[in-house]
Amino acid sequence: MMLKSITESFATTIHGLKAGHLTDRVIQRSKRMILDTLGAGFLGTSTEVFHKASQYSKIYSSNITSTVWGRPDIRLPPTYAAFVNGVAIHSMDFDDTWHPATHPSGAVLPVLTALAEALPRSPKFSGLDLLLAFNVGIEVQGRLLHFAKEAKDIPKRFHPPSVVGTLGSAATASKFLGLSSTKCQEALAIAVSHAGAPMANAATQTKPLHIGNAAKHGIEAAFLAMLGLQGNKQVLDLEAGFGAFYANYSPKVLPNLDSYSWLLDQQDVAFKRFPAHLCTHWVADAAASVRKNLVAETALLPIDYIKRIVLRIPNVQYVNRSFPDSEHEARHSFQYVACAMLLDGSIAVPAFHECQINRPQVRELLSKVELEYPPDNLPSFNTLYCEISVTLKDGATFTHRSDTFYGHWRKPLSQEDLEEKFRANVSNMLPSDTVESLIKIVENLEDLEDCSVLTTLLKGPSPPEMASNSSAYNNSITNLS
Repeated sequence: MMLKSITESFATTIHGLKAGHLTDRVIQRSKRMILDTLGAGFLGTSTEVFHKASQYSKIYSSNITSTVWGRPDIRLPPTYAAFVNGVAIHSMDFDDTWHPATHPSGAVLPVLTALAEALPRSPKFSGLDLLLAFNVGIEVQGRLLHFAKEAKDIPKRFHPPSVVGTLGSAATASKFLGLSSTKCQEALAIAVSHAGAPMANAATQTKPLHIGNAAKHGIEAAFLAMLGLQGNKQVLDLEAGFGAFYANYSPKVLPNLDSYSWLLDQQDVAFKRFPAHLCTHWVADAAASVRKNLVAETALLPIDYIKRIVLRIPNVQYVNRSFPDSEHEARHSFQYVACAMLLDGSIAVPAFHECQINRPQVRELLSKVELEYPPDNLPSFNTLYCEISVTLKDGATFTHRSDTFYGHWRKPLSQEDLEEKFRANVSNMLPSDTVESLIKIVENLEDLEDCSVLTTLLKGPSPPEMASNSSAYNNSITNLS
């Protein structure tokens, strides 16, 4: 018997995995990921980058449309609904993070809600169908990341969701649409030619497009494969194929379906408690502990008495921003998050508004920050730590080291706190009864007979008022159509 290629192995697995392969742990973990991702997406609809992406997407029309979460006034072709929802999910960097490093859920969940709503099917797509296709997309991302040693570190060249997320999205769409193994193989090949975005666009409004594009391009790859478009049938086997994205690429065939083991069974994800790059959560944890030595619970931080602040962190340059000028830069700044936590004692969504970033007290603290890179502090979400030392003008120094934080996979959020995060994120978009209904539906997703129950709630209530934008921008959109 001829050995399968790596690409054929992936296609066979995508096609062959059944709901019966899902374990209880995988189902429970993926439902938590889905709830958290929906919350990040709803919150993200308030951002400027979401508004720009949705305004742009309105130039496309189709007889088949899907919902933009929380925006009943916007209906788009499924590919663009997935794009806009994906942008919303990552617009504040509030979505989940996995190891090896990527944001796994944002590239696949928008695919499923868009397709479930847009495509007629009898019987209807069930919650179990959604869970299976979701986990197939997560699994493909994880397996690809494990093929390269480079991927185990925090990225330097390509943003992982733009690479593995695009293939995960294609796998999810292929599974949900019931593509044959051969068509799954073609969809993966097509998706590779859609993949890749540089880390240079981290901390800008363009970074959320990486997630949106991954969702959109995955659907496109599956649709094009259905129409007979062909690609290289060994695209995952070759250095000139998927291997072009990672040094020392060493792919392997996937486990046999008879004894399949899910990566999500072995490795949970991290859920963030505030909207910023995951590295900054170690900094916040350490700074919160040091602050307790500097001030009483209700007192103000004695900024004038602080001589210097030293952060001992991994060398992750795109999260090194001494004086961030925008919300996106602040979300990618060790320095800002440390100073905001020292100053305020907590960090939440408003901490990244420009009025907060530009406070004189914050700028003064930022001027006192120094960075050190201990050689044992490697840039991996699985091993990194943060140590902060605050030295006062009288010579006293207070130090704390954080090896993990609440929300990391080693110290996971409780279900109660995950649900509270969801409520906080969607409370301005949905009535409280709808919020509670969504929590209940996701909690029992494997028993849901018809996904339209979920997608109907995602539409939201009466159309919210869209933020106005400049006439020049609106004219530019008009000129595109």
